[in-house]
Amino acid sequence: MAPVFTLLLLLAIPAGFVQAAGQKQTHSHADDFLIFATLFDGRGFALPGAKVRVRRADEKKFRWEAVSDRRGELGIRVKQGAEYEVTIEARGFQPQTRHINAREGTQEELTARMEPLAGGKP
Repeated sequence: MAPVFTLLLLLAIPAGFVQAAGQKQTHSHADDFLIFATLFDGRGFALPGAKVRVRRADEKKFRWEAVSDRRGELGIRVKQGAEYEVTIEARGFQPQTRHINAREGTQEELTARMEPLAGGKP
């Protein structure tokens, strides 16, 4: 009888109130900062497949990474309240580094025109 009563009790409790022990609460994006980038090649065409890595300005390890889509666009969410270093790399192009101040606002829109490597084809 007790297992049936427990099952009925659990069914009566809304799903949002039941949380298993040790289970993390879902992350809220309320304090996130969005870095949105649009990447172009040297001729002004969209640059798909470029790798963008982000780290805090005072750290050596990159924490976030994304690859541009067929339109040369990507977005990365980071925490507000810090300064970040963004590194853009694509095969056949010179790497670029940009600095982002995420202490104010909620997003930064980057546009980068990648320059081909000297003596090489993109």
